[in-house]
Amino acid sequence: MLQQMLANKAFKGYSNTNAKWIASITSLAGVLNGSTITYIYGMKPDEWRYAKTISPLGLLSFVVLIYDWLDIPWLKRYYNFGFDHFHMSRKKIGFWGLVDCLLGNAGPFASSDWVIPDVTIQGSTQINSQVTTFADTYYFSYASKATKQVKGKVVPKILQSGDAWLHFQTRWMSKWHYPTHIQLPYKDYRDEDWWDNDSQLNTISMTHPRFPSEHSHCFVANGYEFQPKPGVWYCEMLDAYHNQFVLSIKTGCHIHKLYDTISNRGRNLNIYTN
Repeated sequence: MLQQMLANKAFKGYSNTNAKWIASITSLAGVLNGSTITYIYGMKPDEWRYAKTISPLGLLSFVVLIYDWLDIPWLKRYYNFGFDHFHMSRKKIGFWGLVDCLLGNAGPFASSDWVIPDVTIQGSTQINSQVTTFADTYYFSYASKATKQVKGKVVPKILQSGDAWLHFQTRWMSKWHYPTHIQLPYKDYRDEDWWDNDSQLNTISMTHPRFPSEHSHCFVANGYEFQPKPGVWYCEMLDAYHNQFVLSIKTGCHIHKLYDTISNRGRNLNIYTN
């Protein structure tokens, strides 16, 4: 999205921005096409911009609203949800302003201006319809998977650094079905395409932009040496849980080597452009 904004000269006062300012993009277990876990935790499949009131996301939104409304300085220094631009502090809106937010008439959850709607399948498809894979940019992605096929069924693998909750969430995602009584998120949607996952994201989502139109891509083997071409998404598949990329200190040298590979590739890209 940033690259598209540079190409569109979307920054007021800066008329010389260009997509070529970005030499390469690497997506590491990135949510490029949305995730079914958003629906599992409470987003409405038929009204994807909004969460169900009685759901984990509904509870989280309640807690976030109270947190921002209390506006306790030392807490906000510890963690800020990034909703300051909605001016929800008790000092500004008072008690009835909080009630208005809790009822969904004001604040971030009255609209789609927060992260979870963007990572539903419909939200990601809408974003993808606005962005381009540029012909002069190098694209790389790493898709993670914590599942395997056993007798025609998708089941969790036993992976290093996995705990019971990750295993449970992986199983949950591998059995989820999109409601049949509402419109599917895109033409030719199939539940089984979305069952492989890394406990947070669906593996199909992490490879390259697919919906509403598929971007140019190429799957490469793990560790395979290749000379990339610009304008193509090069994707590697990894056996890993989603959190292993964030908590890499605990996951061993194989994740560290992955970061080294990404860093070295970034240094060497000028070889291919000269």
